[in-house]
Amino acid sequence: MSHSRKKTPVGGVSNSLSEKDDKRVANRKLRRLTRANPENPPALREVSDVWGMSKDGKRYFDPTKPGNEKWMRK
Repeated sequence: MSHSRKKTPVGGVSNSLSEKDDKRVANRKLRRLTRANPENPPALREVSDVWGMSKDGKRYFDPTKPGNEKWMRK
């Protein structure tokens, strides 16, 4: 299967390779708040915002446009 192609022209918008640092910060904040108030610990979603992480978002692109051929390769 050399040069297999994507069916949907969607690509990521981020320069980041992973969300590891964002997740690390969110979990540290959660642990700190849980230690401060163990009777009523917050939920992870209350502490962190998944929409604000570094790999947020995808965009559609035009596969027929010159220069976009490389983005259609898997």
